[in-house]
Amino acid sequence: MAWTFQDHRQQKKLGAKAPWSVGWLDPVTGKRKSRKVGSKSMAEKHARKLEGQIASGTYHVPSRKQWPDFVAEYMAKVYHRLAPKTQAVTKTALGNFGRIVKPGKMSAITTQVIDGFIAQRQTERGKKKKSKVSPATINRELRSLKAALRIAADWGYIAKTPKFRKVREPEKIGAVISSEHFQAIYEACDVATMPVDHPNPAEWWRALLVFAITTGWRISEILSFRREDLDLDTGRILTRAADNKGSRDEVDYLTTTALEHVRQVVRFAPTVFVWPHDWKMLWVAFQRIQEAAGIHLSCPDAAIHECNASCHYYGFHALRRGYATMNCDSMSAPELQKKMRHRSFSTTLRYIQVNEKMKKATDRVYVPEFLKKRIGG
Repeated sequence: MAWTFQDHRQQKKLGAKAPWSVGWLDPVTGKRKSRKVGSKSMAEKHARKLEGQIASGTYHVPSRKQWPDFVAEYMAKVYHRLAPKTQAVTKTALGNFGRIVKPGKMSAITTQVIDGFIAQRQTERGKKKKSKVSPATINRELRSLKAALRIAADWGYIAKTPKFRKVREPEKIGAVISSEHFQAIYEACDVATMPVDHPNPAEWWRALLVFAITTGWRISEILSFRREDLDLDTGRILTRAADNKGSRDEVDYLTTTALEHVRQVVRFAPTVFVWPHDWKMLWVAFQRIQEAAGIHLSCPDAAIHECNASCHYYGFHALRRGYATMNCDSMSAPELQKKMRHRSFSTTLRYIQVNEKMKKATDRVYVPEFLKKRIGG
């Protein structure tokens, strides 16, 4: 309900010329609110508008909340509940948005502002020389920013969450490790010198690589794999919700070969694969082994950035893609999705390299006989 009135103090001063105001009960807080409008007709029009908004559930009074204050509140109340990796992306996304847009009031953040942020972010430099920020990076930041603004809408700081138009990402197939390269890397593990506290670093690396190629686990899951979740008799393994991206416990079994490799390196420690060094040194050590194996990949993005050493070596995710590629013919797609712990089936399909299947299908395509004879002749 809304009503119009004139302030009695203004009436004493101005008489009939006193401005008109609108009063109403806030449907969210239940408190009385008022706003000075001007003429009586304008006040009546505004009162009808408010009544319509309250009846339809679209009522919203622009908040005076400032962006820095919202960020501080969000970090205090919501940030700590996010997963560690999500926290890192969220902090970067909010920082970049504040740096580029320099927003004031929360109510001023609209779809147009979001589009401006995207346009500016696309012009900024990426991690590699002569490159721009990748579409995947921008979309990650947009997902975090959208999640934060949804909270802002729930808290009443903005009327509704702005529309987010994601940047189109090229549908690339990342590097997939081949059987030949895997064997070469496996045999080159003798050059490994880390982890330094392990009696046989070469066996540690071979066990890690075999475990990865036969389970499809992410490297973060492997390094978090607990000794208590491994049964050395049956080969039963458990990845916990706190350690995997799927956020759910999953049970699997090691192959006989993988189990034998793991038995050679498992020790009396909380985790199976103990890596006491800095996280980055894991990649440095893996690249050194690949260099000894003679691995030198061509970079598909050489035309858009200045390549560095990492462009020419496999990352650990190539083992996960290799697992999907080498098992897509022997497993059903739902089985593969479950083993790889993908929430969306479309994600599993992106991991399956379908080139060989498409080639087999092409071989079965009908071709008129006279053309076959002509080609043969």
